[in-house]
Amino acid sequence: MPESVLITGGAGFIGSHTAERLASGGARVVVLDNFCDFYDPAIKRARAARLASIGVDVREGDIRDEGLVGALHEEFRPDAVVHIAAMAGVRPSIENPKLYAEVNLDGTVNLLDAAVATGVKKFVFASSSSVYGNNEKVPFSEDDPVDEPISPYAATKRACELLAHSYWHLHRLPVFCMRFFTVYGPGQRPDLAISKFMRMIAAGEEIPFFGDGSSSRDYTYIDDIVDGVMAALDRCDRFRIYNLGGSSPVTLAELVTQIEKVVGREARLDRRPAQAGDVERTYADLTRVRAELGYEPRVTLADGLRRQLEASVSGV
Repeated sequence: MPESVLITGGAGFIGSHTAERLASGGARVVVLDNFCDFYDPAIKRARAARLASIGVDVREGDIRDEGLVGALHEEFRPDAVVHIAAMAGVRPSIENPKLYAEVNLDGTVNLLDAAVATGVKKFVFASSSSVYGNNEKVPFSEDDPVDEPISPYAATKRACELLAHSYWHLHRLPVFCMRFFTVYGPGQRPDLAISKFMRMIAAGEEIPFFGDGSSSRDYTYIDDIVDGVMAALDRCDRFRIYNLGGSSPVTLAELVTQIEKVVGREARLDRRPAQAGDVERTYADLTRVRAELGYEPRVTLADGLRRQLEASVSGV
């Protein structure tokens, strides 16, 4: 495992869990986050304070700032980079594709350049299951064609994978691209479905219910995702793409039913048309990541939902 790790987006949901795991394992960790207002920055600042309390070095800055990114690499000289920072979300990317291109593409190039310049040994990139688009073949395999993204967000994530491959080819920078499948758990972003549904169902509010409920997602608990990132950091030695999912897709209708059981209250549905840019299903084929990284999701949706609700009630 690397001794020193730079995590971009480290005050976010996935980044903060990753930073905590690495710091608890004895790694020297620096976090870079711009605390943007995509959702309440106070949530991220509270996470940053918690990270600082366990010895994580938290820096505020934007990955689009080439000078800042380069200077941080020169100062910290990380063995590894876990690049999670990005503008996230399918629907917002349709409204503002230019911002998504600037942050996700320009920011990633800045980090790849700085990694090459300072001799970073391992680079783990947070990609997304959205790159598969409406792939009709399930489960989704890393070898499937991903030439037809259906949102600017998905397009930027695929473009970053291609950029990463070029840096491996040209500079021999080892990069593992991890395609995350719908991550949830304690601290999940408040705008995401599970977090939003739990909050609204508990309050007796109508929840937005898009389409007929048959769309499905491969929900993946945060601890399982972090396990996959740790395995990637341990073995990153070339360019490779991996799925990180639960490999157990659940329909929207079934998700609501399971949340109702955990919350102990019936949902009120605000039925709406399916949203442009949303994929119909996600389903991770884990054959490669099981064989090469020893990854195995352990947390069931029912157990994960219970843990997320308990954490939210206790204020975690």
